[in-house]
Amino acid sequence: MKMVSLSLLKTTFTLAWRNLWRNYRRTIIMLAAISLGVWAMIFMTALMRGMVDEMVLNGIRSLPGQVQIHHPGYRDDPTVVHRLPPPSQSLLNSLNGEHVKAWSTRVRVPAVLSSERDTRGVVAIGIEPNVEWEQKFFNETLVQGRFLQGNDDRGLVIGKKLAEQLETRLGKRVVLMSQDPDNNVVDKGFRIVGIYSARLPATEERLIYAGKTTLQTLLNINDDISEIVVEGNNDYRDTLILQKELAEAAGEDVETLAWQQLDSYLSSMIDMMDGFVLVWMVVVFLALSFGLVNTLVMAIFERVREIGLMLALGMKPGHILLQILLESLLLLSLGLLIGNVTAYLAIKPLESGIDISIVADGMAMMGAGSMLYPALKLNDVLLANGVVIILGLLTSLLPAWRASHLNPIRALTKT
Repeated sequence: MKMVSLSLLKTTFTLAWRNLWRNYRRTIIMLAAISLGVWAMIFMTALMRGMVDEMVLNGIRSLPGQVQIHHPGYRDDPTVVHRLPPPSQSLLNSLNGEHVKAWSTRVRVPAVLSSERDTRGVVAIGIEPNVEWEQKFFNETLVQGRFLQGNDDRGLVIGKKLAEQLETRLGKRVVLMSQDPDNNVVDKGFRIVGIYSARLPATEERLIYAGKTTLQTLLNINDDISEIVVEGNNDYRDTLILQKELAEAAGEDVETLAWQQLDSYLSSMIDMMDGFVLVWMVVVFLALSFGLVNTLVMAIFERVREIGLMLALGMKPGHILLQILLESLLLLSLGLLIGNVTAYLAIKPLESGIDISIVADGMAMMGAGSMLYPALKLNDVLLANGVVIILGLLTSLLPAWRASHLNPIRALTKT
């Protein structure tokens, strides 16, 4: 019985393949349409995925880190009152574990920065310069001066926009004011040692950087910190293991959150992108489906008498249905193979980046850079192939069902 079934399947496959090439011009045109559609699905998805990845990664770098540890009240009231002690030994063990690529501690408080001409509200960030520079937690471009040289550096790095607003420049002295844990106003004079340029003007206007120890001394908080920022070794989407490990090590008295919880806008962009990719693929396929159905209907119309003869000789309707579906599957498979290969060959040379500096200002407003790096993801390729195969077979069901239910006598007498 099994041998009979295999023999029948082999015969049906052979017939389907030969029928596919009876009208080779029509088959080639349909193959070209499917290949072009698959290429468009994968190529455009890679471009969109690359753009969204760039926007999300820039957002994560601005946080910075994939996971952050704070005092539970810090996000609602980010003042020096809601601070943390230095990492405990158990937390240090996790921070130096296999899932962590880099980590750093920061002091981050609201403050006021005054020049001799103007005053602005800012966020003062005390950092470990060596770690921040090496691990790119500080991800802006230094356009003048130097970066901080140590935790006790007495200089200040500010944004280009902020320097313009304060009407100050590199080398000038400014005064930084904030509050200590007892709500006393504390202030200190700093010299501007560096000016940076950021992708977003708001970052240049708001964030200033000082040595961590210098800021701790100013705020009278000893070795306490505001946050621990952690970069994981895995893909930025996969933060669950890292967050869980750090949360267990840090304890329940602190808040350990992944970037998806810290910035819901970035997280929603990922979800929106995934949904958009699926809709885009379905829309492209719907355009293709008209051609696919037309090809199958015409192929059946030309073979009505032949199908009627097979039914009259005893072939079961199910075998006719299987043969038509096999023709559709072969056509789809060939189109997918060509589309996948051409998409791969088109994307790979572009992975080093596409210069889109002509629209750099608009891209900067969305948090993206002036280079677009297409991202070819295996999941996107599988999704495109899955959509084409599943919807293609569903689309083919109606003409296949109609062919399998032809009346043999009427079919044989059809002229």
